[in-house]
Amino acid sequence: MLNMQRIDTVVIGGGQAGLAAGYYLAQQRRDFVILDAHDRIGDSWRKRWDSLRLFTPASFNHLPGMPFPKPTGRFPTKDEMAGYLEAYAARFQLPVLLGARVGELTRDGNRYLIAAGVRCLKANHVVVATGAYPTPRVPAFASQLDPAITQLHSAAYRGPGQLHDGAVLVVGAGNSGVEIALDLAPRHHVWLAGRDTGFIPAKFGRFGYEFGVVIFRALMPRLTVDTPPGRWLVRRAREFTGGHPAVGVTPKDLSRAGVQRVPRVAGVSRGRPVLEDGRVLDVATVIWSTGFIRDYRWIKLPMFDGNGDPIHHRGVVPTEPGLYFVGLPFQSSLLSGLVAGAGPDARHIVQKIGARASAARPVYEGRLGHIHG
Repeated sequence: MLNMQRIDTVVIGGGQAGLAAGYYLAQQRRDFVILDAHDRIGDSWRKRWDSLRLFTPASFNHLPGMPFPKPTGRFPTKDEMAGYLEAYAARFQLPVLLGARVGELTRDGNRYLIAAGVRCLKANHVVVATGAYPTPRVPAFASQLDPAITQLHSAAYRGPGQLHDGAVLVVGAGNSGVEIALDLAPRHHVWLAGRDTGFIPAKFGRFGYEFGVVIFRALMPRLTVDTPPGRWLVRRAREFTGGHPAVGVTPKDLSRAGVQRVPRVAGVSRGRPVLEDGRVLDVATVIWSTGFIRDYRWIKLPMFDGNGDPIHHRGVVPTEPGLYFVGLPFQSSLLSGLVAGAGPDARHIVQKIGARASAARPVYEGRLGHIHG
C-alpha cells in the first residue's frame, strides 16, 4: 500500500448521512475525513433520472445546521438536492476527499485499515455511510431476453431520449417504477408490471399537510428502537417484504397518462417477457425498477448476520469497537434512511465516538492537511 496515513475518524460515503456525521465530528473538533467515490458532492442524486423529485417535502430534507433553501411544502428536484449537499459541505468546510472509492475495510489490532486506491488510512473510528443497497437487482431470467430488447435498470435511466422507438415494459410498481412510467408515457406505449402497492397522495390540503408535518416531526424522533413503541414499529418495518406505497402518484394519474397496468413478470418465452397471466409482451425496452441488493463484500470483518446484514444497535457495531453505520433503513427509527433521519442518527453515532475517545487516551492527534496531498 502507498501513502499510509493515520487519522482519528474516517467517514466512508459523502451523501447526506456522511455529511451529517461530518457536521457533528467538526463540532467535536475531531481529526476526520469523508471519503466519497464520486467526482462531485451530490452526484449520487445528480446522476439519477432527469425528472426525479424527492417524495418528501423540503421541510424534511435538511441536514443539521442548514435549512433546505426552498418553500417547506415544495418537493425538491434531484438537482436541487445535489446542490444543497454541495453547498452544505462548503458552508461547514467539511473535509471531503472525492474520487476515493474504498475497496477494503479491515482491522489491524485496535485500529481500522481503509484501502482506497493507492491510499491506505489507519483510523481509530470508522463510520460507514454508503447506504445499504448500492447494487442494482435484476431477475436471473433477464439474460434470456432477446438481445434486440434494450434493458436498463432504474439506476441507469436518465430520460426518454435514451430509448429507441417502441413499447416499454417497466418492471416494478414502487415509487421509481411509477415515476419512470409517467416520464415515458408521452412518447411510448408503457406497460407497468407489478403488484399494486397502494399510494399516498402528495397533499391532503393545507391544514392536513401542516398537521401531518407537526405530528410526524414530534413523534418519529422519539419512536426509536430504545422505546417499546419504536421497537415494535421498526421491527414491523424491517419484516415487511412487500412494495411500499407510491407517493404522490395515484392510479388515476397512471390511467390518464395511458400507462397500462399488468401483472408481475414471470419469466421469458422466445426472448420476450411473459406475465403471470401468460401474456407475452412485444417490447423494445425493459426497464428494471426492481430495487437494489446489499453489497458489503468490501468489509472484511465478522459482523454480519445470516442474511448479510450488519449486526448493530442504532448503528453501533458491538463486536467491532469503533465501527459505526449511518444511513441504514430503519437504523433507529422510521426516519432512518431518509434525509430527515440522517441528522438524528449521525448525532447519536458521533456522541458514541466522543464517549469512546474520552474513555481512552488519544492515540493520534493530527491535522487534516496531510490528507489532501
